[in-house]
Amino acid sequence: MPIETFEFQVEARQLLQMMIHSIYSNKDVFLRELISNASDALDKLRLESLRDDKLREDVSDLHIGIEVDKERRTLTVRDNGIGMSHDEVVELIGTIANSGTAKFLKELKELKEAKDAAASEELIGQFGVGFYSSFMVADEVTLLTRRAGESRGTRWESSGEGTYTIETVDDAPQGTSVTLRLKPEDIEDQLFDYTSAWKIKEIVKRYSDFITWPIKMAAESTDTDAGTDAGTDADADADADGGSGGPREAETINSMKALWARSRGEVTDDEYSELYKHISHDWNDPLETIRMQAEGTFEYQALLFIPSHPPQDLFMQGHKRGVQLYVKRVFIMDDCEALMPEYLRFIKGVVDAQDLSLNVSREILQQDRQIQLMHRRLVKKVLSTLKDMMSGSPERYATFWKEFGRVLKEGLLSDFENRDAILGVSSFASTQDKEGLTTLRQYVDRMKEGQQHIFYMTGESRSAIESSPHMEAFQAKGFEVLLLTDPVDEVWVQSVPEFDGKQLRSIAKGEVDLDTEEEKKEVEAEREKRQQEFAGLLTWMTTELSESVKEVRLSSRLTVSPACIVGDTHDVTPALENMYRAMGQEVPRIKRILELNPTHPLVTGLRKAHTERDADAGLAEAAELLYGMALLADGGELSDPSRFIKLMADRLERTL
Repeated sequence: MPIETFEFQVEARQLLQMMIHSIYSNKDVFLRELISNASDALDKLRLESLRDDKLREDVSDLHIGIEVDKERRTLTVRDNGIGMSHDEVVELIGTIANSGTAKFLKELKELKEAKDAAASEELIGQFGVGFYSSFMVADEVTLLTRRAGESRGTRWESSGEGTYTIETVDDAPQGTSVTLRLKPEDIEDQLFDYTSAWKIKEIVKRYSDFITWPIKMAAESTDTDAGTDAGTDADADADADGGSGGPREAETINSMKALWARSRGEVTDDEYSELYKHISHDWNDPLETIRMQAEGTFEYQALLFIPSHPPQDLFMQGHKRGVQLYVKRVFIMDDCEALMPEYLRFIKGVVDAQDLSLNVSREILQQDRQIQLMHRRLVKKVLSTLKDMMSGSPERYATFWKEFGRVLKEGLLSDFENRDAILGVSSFASTQDKEGLTTLRQYVDRMKEGQQHIFYMTGESRSAIESSPHMEAFQAKGFEVLLLTDPVDEVWVQSVPEFDGKQLRSIAKGEVDLDTEEEKKEVEAEREKRQQEFAGLLTWMTTELSESVKEVRLSSRLTVSPACIVGDTHDVTPALENMYRAMGQEVPRIKRILELNPTHPLVTGLRKAHTERDADAGLAEAAELLYGMALLADGGELSDPSRFIKLMADRLERTL
């Protein structure tokens, strides 16, 4: 068959060059990545064999093999798993299908230039590079694969310089083998001798000991162990594969012990971290590890992880979510969505049930009572862990909230059973603290005597909200306001009526009355007098601006600005209107209310002019300008910006 030559996708080529030029200091992890891929391939074949009887004979001896050739300086990681078709090789290895790639590469380049190794590793961990890490240690990589059930295989080969070749072959065994032609040893550059058996065992023990499939390697010819020095072991390795003693019987070099089935005292934090990295393909340690064990009529074990950083595709459509499902330590499926709700899609881990069928499907899982029970308990355990973290480890909680807070708040829209628990572990910016966050409980504890509502305002940013006219009376009287700036905040506040008996209330909706009973009595006469004085102006402006507003009224929330736009108590906010339209949902435009500050010179001047010359055409233009300024101050958009600019220019011209 002819050998075809292809060019790497631009982003893939750039990433390869970064790998080749050692952007990641710990090169040992390449073997973890290859073993993890092999393990996934074995899981997939065993699962596929449950659905396809023709594949059952292929699962009798599933394992991962590691072979070295010291003379040729090659290392091969081999599995007899599901394998790949020709098209899958092209799709999975020639490209990086991720819209965040360009941004990732730009940030990675900047960090490399700044020689910030720790941040570089952290960023790589967020992105995940898997197979590409082979080029950190190899001058050339050859992949040979045949998909289970197919008769022909595919050979892929590249030196990582920009092109790769693909060839169809007839003699490929089922599964996948990746052979690395290793670079020369360079200890200073953390590039070790990866043909050395002791080094391979050390890496497997550290990163892949828990893999549920046997990892086999040819036995050494002498009884040396990993504790001896490298020189002694290197000599012993000569007989491990192709040495004077000939090939030896393979030995299993991993324990295959399921960490979730062992007691906490038997497992180190490092072992938990490596399991997390294997499951999530993240290169960073998890922020938190959660253990669960349920006994009784329905038994299961769970080991869950809260990541320290979100994956690149957390908010992308099609993002995979859910945890791995095992039944009696037999892998059933990745990304079991039935076990974890959408708003906890960042949680990774393993759930091992004792009483489910090995033939269980995704469709059956949605209806299974035991799965639903596990789902409820897992969610409650995650939320209670966050509550404990909030009180016991505030720094780690702050990291969690910064990275995942806006995802967690999605649960306020969908998980009514746990709404109070979600509110209890949520934090918000507030006028109380310029930098820190506050909880609803802390807000309620600080409320003024007689205050009945939890006040909030939504907006694009903290600065935009703080400079809003709606804030003036609240700032003047010292009322705390929550500053909600995430897009999801626009939605959940519509469906969460109260917390601890206190109603959540937007300061940009309805009428505002912050006066005490005594203050109301003092200003009652003044208010009635103003209402009478401005009645004519309000009626006239309501008519003049009827296409834009439903009402013009006097305001009790303004102290500095001349006017502001507010909504009725149950109106949808303009931002939410725009979100619905962006999603393709047409919603009618809602007329809002224009409030005037009766003490502002512009408003009192307009009232005086209207009283003296109500037929003056210029008054209508002044009213239109006043409305336009209020709309802009609220972050709204003018329906006719050019007309507004012309009116403003004409007015300014007359003042000169």
